[in-house]
Amino acid sequence: MSENVYIIGAGIHPFGRTEGRSGREQGVYAVREALKDAGLDWPDIEYAYGGSAAAGSADIMVNELGLTSLPFTNVANGCATGGSALASAQMAVASGMYDLALAVGFDKHPRGAFNARPSTYGLPEWYGQTGMMLTTQFFALKIQRYMQLHGISRKALGRVAEKAFRNGTVTPHAWRRSPVDLDTIMNAPMINDPLTKYMFCSPSEGGVALILASEKKMRELGANGVRIAKIAVKTRPPDSFEVFQAGVSIREGGKPTVLASQAAFEGAGVSPQDIDVAQLQDTESGAEIMHMAENGFCKDGEQEEWLDQGWSEIGGKLPINTDGGCLACGEPIGASGLRQIYENTQQLRGRAGERQVPGSPKLGYSHVYGAPGLSAVAILER
Repeated sequence: MSENVYIIGAGIHPFGRTEGRSGREQGVYAVREALKDAGLDWPDIEYAYGGSAAAGSADIMVNELGLTSLPFTNVANGCATGGSALASAQMAVASGMYDLALAVGFDKHPRGAFNARPSTYGLPEWYGQTGMMLTTQFFALKIQRYMQLHGISRKALGRVAEKAFRNGTVTPHAWRRSPVDLDTIMNAPMINDPLTKYMFCSPSEGGVALILASEKKMRELGANGVRIAKIAVKTRPPDSFEVFQAGVSIREGGKPTVLASQAAFEGAGVSPQDIDVAQLQDTESGAEIMHMAENGFCKDGEQEEWLDQGWSEIGGKLPINTDGGCLACGEPIGASGLRQIYENTQQLRGRAGERQVPGSPKLGYSHVYGAPGLSAVAILER
C-alpha cells in the first residue's frame, strides 16, 4: 500500500513578463520560496523533477541552488509538464523510497501564439498548411460546435473572461491585474470566431515549485501539509475530438478529461458535489465552459445558469479559477499546471488573501488539458 503524500511547501514566481530574468531563474526563485515555506534548505531535498517547454533543462537549476548530488529528472510532456513532474514526485514519495521530493515547472515564452510543428505530433505538413496547428483556430471551432449542440451564448464566453480578470485583480501572482468589463470583452477584435482578444490566454513567463513529503516526515517537521488525495492522467480514447487531430469521428467517443476526472473522483473516494474550490483549464473562455461539464460539475448547457447565478464566483457554490486562471495569469507551459496546485494549496491552507474562498475549504480540484488530447486531474485534501 502506498504512503500518503503531502505538499508542505509551495512557492511561485509571478506570471507575466519579467525582463532580465530567465525562465530558469524564475524557477529557482520559486524553489527558494517553497523551501522557505516548508522551513527547509536545498540540501534537504532528496529527489527533484522539473521541466519547461521553452526555457531549457530544469536540472541546470542546481548551478544556482547548489551542487548537492541529488537525482534531478527533466520532464517534458507539453501542457502536462508541470503535472507530470508532480505525479512523478508524488510516486517517488508514495513508494517509500524518499521522504522529500521537489516538483518544479517554469517557462519563458516569446510573444505571439504557440508555434507547434505538425511532425512533432505525428501529423503531415498539410495539417499545418491548413492553419489547424494554430490552437486558437481549433478551440474556436470546438466551442462553436459545443455552443450549437448545447445552447451556450456568446455572452457566456464573455462572462467567463470578465470573472477571470476580476479574480486577477486580487491575485499577486497574476499577470493581468486590471478588470475588463463585459462590453469591452465582447466588442474586442475577433481572433477566431466566436472568441475575441480578451477571451484567450497568452503565452507568458513564471515558475512554480512544490515540496512533497511523506506523512512521517511532515509530522517530524511539524509542517503545514495538504494531502494529495489522487492524481489521474489520461490520454485520448478512440473517437474523441481533440487538439492536433486530423479528423472528427462520426461517432461520439470518450473524452480524456472525463476519464481523468472519473478516475480521480474514484481514487479519492469523493464526488463532484464534495469539491470546495476548482481550477479548470481555461486557455480560452470556451474551455472553462466545456470543462465544467467534462469534469462532472454540471450538465452540458447548464453553464448559462451557473454564470447567471454567479455559482462559479469566489463566493459561489463552486468557485472556479480563483486566481484568474490562464486568462489572467497567462500560460507558461512548464508552470501552468503547477500554478493550479499552488492556488489550491493556498486556498486549503487559508492563505489566499483577498481571493480566499469562504468557509474553510477542505477539497481542492485541479484540471489541465493539452495536446494531443491529454488530461490530468489532481484532488487535494485538507
